[in-house]
Amino acid sequence: MIKYKLICKQCNFTFDSWFSSSRDFEKLKKKELINCHNCNSIKVEKTLMAPRVISKNFDNNLKKDLKKYKNIKNKILEYQKFIRKNFEYVGKNFTYEARAIHYNNKKINKGIYGSASINDLKELKEEGIDAQIVPWIDDNKN
Repeated sequence: MIKYKLICKQCNFTFDSWFSSSRDFEKLKKKELINCHNCNSIKVEKTLMAPRVISKNFDNNLKKDLKKYKNIKNKILEYQKFIRKNFEYVGKNFTYEARAIHYNNKKINKGIYGSASINDLKELKEEGIDAQIVPWIDDNKN
């Protein structure tokens, strides 16, 4: 796990975020999945960070942080299980399917979930179509 201090180039808002690795940060940034918590812009960059000084409490703090991370991860996995059970997966057709439901009054038995870019979600919102971003973890335990 790595913690980065991030800054939004649009509104200058700074915030911290955890990533499993620097490579994962770059992957998420390239896919435009990192956005500002303040203005929702995708113009987010890493900023200067102070090195973490190791102290006597380092192990305790690390254990607390890992416990918090595990709890959050477990809660997200719980949500994912609920979503998989109660919603229909439409994959990359999410934007198309959401519009079909909204404009054509398409009959559905279940809600839908899938993937869409930040720009697609902004367009849906502008059209009055409610769609939410849900954190998703690929839990590949071997």
